[in-house]
Amino acid sequence: MSSYLKCISPIDGSIYTERPLMEKASAFAAVKRAKQAQRAWAARPLDERVAIIRDAVEHIGEMNDDIIPELAWQMGRPVRYGGEFGGFNERASYMADIAAQALAPITIEDSDSFTRYIRRVPHGVVLVIAPWNYPYMTAINTVAPALIAGNAVMLKHASQTPLVGERLAQAFHAAGIPEDVFQNVFLGHDVTAELIAAKSFGFVNFTGSVSGGRHIETAAAGTFTGLGLELGGKDPGYVME
Repeated sequence: MSSYLKCISPIDGSIYTERPLMEKASAFAAVKRAKQAQRAWAARPLDERVAIIRDAVEHIGEMNDDIIPELAWQMGRPVRYGGEFGGFNERASYMADIAAQALAPITIEDSDSFTRYIRRVPHGVVLVIAPWNYPYMTAINTVAPALIAGNAVMLKHASQTPLVGERLAQAFHAAGIPEDVFQNVFLGHDVTAELIAAKSFGFVNFTGSVSGGRHIETAAAGTFTGLGLELGGKDPGYVME
């Protein structure tokens, strides 16, 4: 029997949407497909990958009228504040603009005796675990540079914003990114931990709670998987009338 992810809308407490969670075998199969597809994606010219990301961003912009009410129902942002396309576009475009320079080899020595340089290579498959607050902008922070750099990406978005991952998949696939190169996945904590512990990923990027980051670090122990953990802050909030 499948377990389900349920998005409870803060507007009225109803179940806004629900999706079945991937079972363990399906999740490991998805990782295998991503690893196989990543090689061909990384072999494509950088400027081609950059152009595809720019095209995907335009697709998200075309969906914005539908995205705004979806965000309201999922995470409670009033529609009068609009969506996140401005910031989303700005971040993705900036990373596309600097890609050639940022990913270029670093020359250490070029003399009569030696040519030494540092060459940047993809991690392979990157798992992005994105949060519900600013769900488009926080996701694109990692998804865009990971894809541009030649990685395959598996996106596990927050249970409060499941439609965001589906929208991103729709845009990326329409722009020409193969389905196995970018996968939007619905995973439970247990299966996620098993995937990380099995060294399924070259890099894991998580934005969320301190406890969530601790679980990821524990699962990755001994695998030497690269981790990027942006965790909850300690600053107090003071709300006045």
